[in-house]
Amino acid sequence: MPSQKPPDSDRVPLTSPDIPAERLAALQSVVPEAFAEGKLDLERLAAALGDVAEPQRERYGLSWAGKADAIRAIQSRSIGTLKPDRSRSINFDTTGNLFIEGDNLEVLKLLQRSYHGRVKMIYIDPPYNTGKEFIYPDNYAEGLRDYLEFSKQVGEGGLRMGSNADTNGRYHSKWLSMMYPRLFLARQLLCDDGVIFISIDDHEVHNLRMVINEIFGEENFVATIIWQKVFAPKNTARQFSEDHDYIIAFAKRTESWMPALLPRSAQAIARYENPDNDARGPWSSSDFTARNYYAEGQYEVTSPNGNKYRPPLGAYWRVNEKKFKSLDLDKRIWWGPNGGGMPRLKRFLSEVKEGVVPQTLWKYDEVGHTQEAKKELLDFVSFENTDNVIDSVKPTRLIQRMLQIGTLPDEGDIVLDFFAGTGTTAHALLKQNHEDGGNRQFILVQLPEPLPVAESKLKTILDVGQARIRSAIQRFTKKNGETLNGASEAPPDLGFKVMRLDASDFKVWDAEQAGERSRNPQTLMEYMEGHVHNILSGAKDEDILFELMLKSGVDLSASRETVSLGGKTIYRVDGGAMIVCLTDGVTAGTMREIIALSPKQVICLDRCFNGDDALKTNTVLEMKSHNIQFQTA
Repeated sequence: MPSQKPPDSDRVPLTSPDIPAERLAALQSVVPEAFAEGKLDLERLAAALGDVAEPQRERYGLSWAGKADAIRAIQSRSIGTLKPDRSRSINFDTTGNLFIEGDNLEVLKLLQRSYHGRVKMIYIDPPYNTGKEFIYPDNYAEGLRDYLEFSKQVGEGGLRMGSNADTNGRYHSKWLSMMYPRLFLARQLLCDDGVIFISIDDHEVHNLRMVINEIFGEENFVATIIWQKVFAPKNTARQFSEDHDYIIAFAKRTESWMPALLPRSAQAIARYENPDNDARGPWSSSDFTARNYYAEGQYEVTSPNGNKYRPPLGAYWRVNEKKFKSLDLDKRIWWGPNGGGMPRLKRFLSEVKEGVVPQTLWKYDEVGHTQEAKKELLDFVSFENTDNVIDSVKPTRLIQRMLQIGTLPDEGDIVLDFFAGTGTTAHALLKQNHEDGGNRQFILVQLPEPLPVAESKLKTILDVGQARIRSAIQRFTKKNGETLNGASEAPPDLGFKVMRLDASDFKVWDAEQAGERSRNPQTLMEYMEGHVHNILSGAKDEDILFELMLKSGVDLSASRETVSLGGKTIYRVDGGAMIVCLTDGVTAGTMREIIALSPKQVICLDRCFNGDDALKTNTVLEMKSHNIQFQTA
């Protein structure tokens, strides 16, 4: 009797999300009348929105050579994965922090399922496009395959880098094409009340503002912050000493995001005194006049000792006469120590906001400067060669200011930096958590860009960043009296999990390769036979587990434990919400024991069933009857 064919079961998607398809589906749910035979009709969409576009009409916007390719880079799906690297990690099994090695464009695609809408704050310090800096390797531009070729070259004499000199006809275009898809994917990861901060200088600040307006919507612009990065003018400057950089801040949605107030300094609190022994406590006084015209703000007032005052010419009292008398009766008007001065409004420390509204000018004495940043780097990383000491680092105090504004200490906020460089963002986050008892987590992404001179321990900028974070963790560990790699639930999170961008352990069907082989039936058959067993030879179970977690939308920091059921080892993930079975030869009894654990989701490799279609059929039906999502891979 032929075996029963199993019903179709869900398959774990082995590629990153299809962003165009997801956006079309969302649009169709809102404007179904704009679709005909399953395809978007632009004329119908325009009519539905009450705007019939005129062909060839000139429009305001940003365009550059290569923009269409940049958009296609967003739409291409990644078939890669992120593999764990325990040897370079600290507290691998307990930490929520991630340091990912790889091309940030591919990594951002792979993070979409697990971290979509979950990141509270993004900070990036991208290449400033000065004509001399690294932009991206010029031998890969099409995704994972070229990246893997690149990463293999790092230890073999380095890599050709694109310097993007200003003699290049596409000087700005190349930079924009690099930034556009990364910013687009980054926005997808932000939560609705999230914010992004981007450091930049004069070379591209205008283009950055234009491109992020397009991606985020200019209505979500928050501020352009001026950071005073040096403490002394450069007398060697040919024209002007460049003393500042910019930090562009955009919210995912301005209606949902508000900056946290900054803590008051000791100097600010000292301004509040209580010279009249007011029972409401310390206060400070402010000018009671205003420059904006106020029709009811012109009247005469009399001080306790009889002096009469009117607002100066061109100014007005802040409130009308009735309100003024009420304030005076409540002893909220200060007439000076002798009762005869110009009226001022008393503001009590107990009644003002608990913090200070952030301003757009950040001075070096408040948030640090470039020399401080370089000194910090040298304090935490031991270099053997001066040429490797990076000058463009940021001070941790600068990033801490953003963390104070853009995150809350005790909400487990995730902070992403996909141009991680020397790891300043992670260092600043660990430092801020140490100072305010916070539980923020970081995700860093960095390309293994070779240093100018390879050292015994440091070969790439990635090595520098990880060395810096290890050094910072060791110091905070000693301060907290904990044992490195030994603490099991001790806050704060003093660890990081290293993941590497790599090829999938699944044999992902590549339509392009199949098309190339289709010209020769023999090579096509060989390619098809190679996909009968869908796991690569030598694949490690832990690598497969993390790939299934990543592509099923599970946090890479979710808990993982092994359990023996029916003599088979299975994985309980995220406190048992997910069960993953990678073992050959499972039985019906094994499946019943899995169901008894009441997971929400179960994933089994095809090889688990050893070709037993009847067992697979019964498993699919039984899982469905228990409202368990069942998938195969």
